[in-house]
Amino acid sequence: MNKDYFFCGVGGSGMMPLAMIVQAQGGRISGSDRALDQGRTPEKFDWLRAHGVALHPQDGSGVVSADQVVVATGAVEDTVPDIGAARRVGAVIKTRPQLLSELFNAAPTSIGVAGTSGKSTITGMIAWILDQAGRAPTVVNGAVMKNFATPDQPFASALVGGPDLFVAEVDESDGSIARYDPTVAVVSNISLDHKSMEELRELFGGFVGRAATAVLNLDNPETAALAQTLAPGKAITFALGEEEADLSAHDLQPLPTGMTFELRVRGEAARSVTLTVPGAHNVANALAALGAVRALGVGLDQAVAALETFSGIRRRLEVVGTQGGVTVIDDFAHNPDKIAATLKTLHAFDGRLLILFQPHGFGPLKLMQQEFVEGFAGLMRHDDVLLMPEPVYYGGTTDRSVGSEDIAAGVRAAGRQAQAQATRADCGDRIVDMARPGDRVVVMGARDDSLSTFAAELLARI
Repeated sequence: MNKDYFFCGVGGSGMMPLAMIVQAQGGRISGSDRALDQGRTPEKFDWLRAHGVALHPQDGSGVVSADQVVVATGAVEDTVPDIGAARRVGAVIKTRPQLLSELFNAAPTSIGVAGTSGKSTITGMIAWILDQAGRAPTVVNGAVMKNFATPDQPFASALVGGPDLFVAEVDESDGSIARYDPTVAVVSNISLDHKSMEELRELFGGFVGRAATAVLNLDNPETAALAQTLAPGKAITFALGEEEADLSAHDLQPLPTGMTFELRVRGEAARSVTLTVPGAHNVANALAALGAVRALGVGLDQAVAALETFSGIRRRLEVVGTQGGVTVIDDFAHNPDKIAATLKTLHAFDGRLLILFQPHGFGPLKLMQQEFVEGFAGLMRHDDVLLMPEPVYYGGTTDRSVGSEDIAAGVRAAGRQAQAQATRADCGDRIVDMARPGDRVVVMGARDDSLSTFAAELLARI
């Protein structure tokens, strides 16, 4: 990989770890980012510069040679100057999924983690187990894995390991899951998010069909149906409380900062497991990770011991702090399934929720309008309050006919408290005015690194 790579959107949650892996394998990295030009998250770009990444404005000035490989996300349109410059100089243009799948498929052994929800956490759990088992995995995740974060590696969404074992979070939203040929295919769940169910069934079916082993969730009807299509012995199944699964969890007990449960594995004695990440959804994530490493021959006792020291993923129900009896939580939840998992987990304990939900785009909001309304209305308690700014929008062409007020109005019509505000700052002001001891403030959203900064500022103001 002794080439020059230019990453358009180098600071993105999916691009940054891939850039670091390419650099570790000998590539020379440069890039641009709209967030850099707009002055957002400067500490991330300072870190990239300090680690040998040359940064340029996103104006085409960094793309100067036909020898460069220009890597673009699916969100980058042809109107972006870097792409125009690449076409003018004759540089090779690859999408992030193209490049990642090439690296992934080149590894002798690979684990691809897919599904509507839970991918980043499952990928992080697998990475930690394999690391602790001495397997030296190379890992590309879409979020920071706390176990690997250090002062020198604060953005630990990638793990540089050996060439023989590659673990990656695989995305179905853009159809790129079709590019991956995994040794082990993990599918956490399948539900409406970015594509129709018909498209999703075809994509996930192909993904598990190409794998030597598929790890599938029997609690989700769609993944359970996938398991029925596979030859005997090809699937490792998991479920909460389902005796028919190969791995199952029973007697789940919530703790303030985690979960305990009884793990039953077919053919082995039951074990008590304690996780330091909360929620039933994280128990399911843990079962998925155990199934994946089991397929590679990692012993159960070793895997469980590592899981019990897994410290989580940044922005996944991450407690920012408590001030004046009010706790602020930073969370990545952005689709109905993830939002449901977060609300169920938080409602295991008393206290009003003040929910700031910043939608991650106008497109998903329109596609899942009814699901968002039903999800919030069905899981919020009477005293919970939802506040929504308008969706994330950094430019480009998109249908903006459905906005945050459409969701808030639907939630109000169902008898719950919801408000749409013009800006996130306005939502923050309302939260500061409303917050009282015992409340938990949840900042939810994706595709915007500044949400974490916003959550920290809220805590300081309360």
